[in-house]
Amino acid sequence: MMATLNLSSFNPGPFILVGIPGLEQFHIWIGIPFFAIYFVALAGNGILVYLIAMDCSLHEPMFYFLSMLASADIILCTTCVPKTLGIFWFGAQEITFSGCLTQLFFVHFSFFLDSAILLGMAFDRYMAICSPLRYTSVLTPRTIVKIMVGIVSRSFSVIVPVVFLVKRLPFCKTRLIPHTYCEHIGVARLFCADISINIWYGFAVPIMTVFSDLILIIVSYTLILRAVFHLPSRDARQKALNTCGSHVSVILIFYTPAMFSVLTHRFGHNISRTFHIMFANLYVTIPPALNPIIYGVKTKQIRDKVILLFLPKVMQ
Repeated sequence: MMATLNLSSFNPGPFILVGIPGLEQFHIWIGIPFFAIYFVALAGNGILVYLIAMDCSLHEPMFYFLSMLASADIILCTTCVPKTLGIFWFGAQEITFSGCLTQLFFVHFSFFLDSAILLGMAFDRYMAICSPLRYTSVLTPRTIVKIMVGIVSRSFSVIVPVVFLVKRLPFCKTRLIPHTYCEHIGVARLFCADISINIWYGFAVPIMTVFSDLILIIVSYTLILRAVFHLPSRDARQKALNTCGSHVSVILIFYTPAMFSVLTHRFGHNISRTFHIMFANLYVTIPPALNPIIYGVKTKQIRDKVILLFLPKVMQ
């Protein structure tokens, strides 16, 4: 009878997000750099989206994908950072079950969204460099819309089962989540049931989808580099390498911590929880902050538009 009273599969009530275990006394100070990074991420990605939406000269496939990446980054950091700052600065540790599921959904949704967008950008660069004569006929506005709808649909269909896998579990009496935001496995471990399906789904799906994206990206850039070094003009090679360099930098910034986090959940039992959670927080803030900076520095069209926006006299 008592076991029955301690279980609830429908409405377990609010959870308590602990923050970063072991560093509670430093939460106020940790929140300052997190706020600064979040501000940079919002400003940088917001400027990118604005410039691409308002400037007709940037209405090209590459920049459409870039605006989509910036939008996904805004979703990722906004899903996590405001709540994290509330925990650090105001002790607002409570989160409702529905709020936790919503946060869980958007954290993982934006992760798969980023991966698929990076694959789309790799395909765009492959067509531009390896098949330039077919570029405009293949990547038409209609095709770009179809690709974007496919990217969003795939990310949504992969993550929706996670929500139902969590909702089906019977809830135990503990409500403490040793984290700053709700993520799949961290929440699943609070429930009184075998969560092996959750663990394997949370491990196998990223491996199948994200690794397949990564393999296709590596193949694309292998073909791109081979084509680049066969270009007759040194200036053309340099321009192509500069464009691809920004993409490769963003790919490394995204996939390296993402793969570390996925593998740590499954195999990293000896890794300190404090380190893991701090790393997970950096993962949702650093890439969104760095991406617009990298593209702003490495992509001439974006760099010129940013200078024109903030320093119009310099461009005159």
